[in-house]
Amino acid sequence: MVGAAAIALATAGCAGSGGDNADQQAAGEPRTLTVWLMSGSAPEPLTDALHKEFEADHDGVTIKYEVQEWNGIQDKLTTALASQNPPDVIELGNTQAPAFASEGVLTDLSGDTDALNGDQWLPSLKASGEWDGKQYSTPFYAANREVLYRTDMFTQAGITAPPTSRAEWLDAIVKLDTKFGRDPQFQPLYLPGQNWYALLSFIYDEGGDIAEQDGTEFKATVDSPEAKAGLQFYKQLVDTSGTTAPKDNDEQNPEQAGIFGQGKVAMMIGLPWEVGTATADAPELTEKISAFPIPSKNAGETAPVFQGGSNLAIPVNSKNADLAKEYLALLLSDKYQGQLAEAGMVPGASTDLSALDANPISKAMAEASKNGKAVPATPKWATIEAGQNPLKDMLTAYLTGTKDLDKATADANAALDAAFSG
Repeated sequence: MVGAAAIALATAGCAGSGGDNADQQAAGEPRTLTVWLMSGSAPEPLTDALHKEFEADHDGVTIKYEVQEWNGIQDKLTTALASQNPPDVIELGNTQAPAFASEGVLTDLSGDTDALNGDQWLPSLKASGEWDGKQYSTPFYAANREVLYRTDMFTQAGITAPPTSRAEWLDAIVKLDTKFGRDPQFQPLYLPGQNWYALLSFIYDEGGDIAEQDGTEFKATVDSPEAKAGLQFYKQLVDTSGTTAPKDNDEQNPEQAGIFGQGKVAMMIGLPWEVGTATADAPELTEKISAFPIPSKNAGETAPVFQGGSNLAIPVNSKNADLAKEYLALLLSDKYQGQLAEAGMVPGASTDLSALDANPISKAMAEASKNGKAVPATPKWATIEAGQNPLKDMLTAYLTGTKDLDKATADANAALDAAFSG
């Protein structure tokens, strides 16, 4: 995540030509294309094949591939994008993209979307790459939350199929508590008080959102009737499940996957790779965990989900923007997006999710991803998320009774508006 202060780069003379061909070598002459992708994104077999193919098709071109760590990347990108010799292709978190785009340090790709598989882009990641009517980054890959659950516990509680509505979900919680509730450590659903990612699904499902956009301006809307209804359902889940998760912290504090892995929890709202964390010390649970999409209030539908992920961009000072666009075109092609899906990721530039069907956990994520949404595409969002997030404060205040619903949402709305304009 990138704070606004960390990316104050738009000074006179900082931005280059965006890859003027006059600065680029003639075809066939030695050229180096520097690519920064993040640790844990593209699998090594994919990048190995991609780079081999690209170099074979571009005489004299060498790919200088550097894997970056997320820790400290915002400062590293800030420095690199301010220089006259940045990398040619970069990966950005989708909440980072609007901030960099607004600072004028990314190449405008608006005229290149057709060549970059643009008709296949995930809407949520496409939106995060837009600023002031132009496209400055492309989708890469995405992930979204789902309900991870213990199949053996469901069977023992007489639940014959995963819930496909909120009502069925609540009913499943009651059945699980009836079956296992004599154990004081058992929790039908582990739900921390500050899991605002999960909250977004309920707000979206009610037809609400965090904010509304007017041009480059944003106005908070968490005090709307729809957002309040989403918050009320969150509280209903907490109260019905009797979860012992802290109301004043999120899913990482303590790490919910570790608690799920202790064997006393039937469900949690999480990401697919949390199964690996949960079963690291309890491998016997691996075959007992599956997933279903977060249910909608409308029977048979899935709730919209917050879609996190990564975007790809070309620094405006790249000396090889022509090559960088061709590299993006290959990486965003069906061939390599399909390989991302095979690795268990939701591809950002492909609507073919069939490769995810092989695993029920990734299949549930793929099903929900079709209804994905992004946080407001404002440069301020990264600062909000990394700082004293008003959504977290709102949840804790409401769940603990420190504030009633109207006061909690009004205060959060005011804090978001101040952050949007600050």
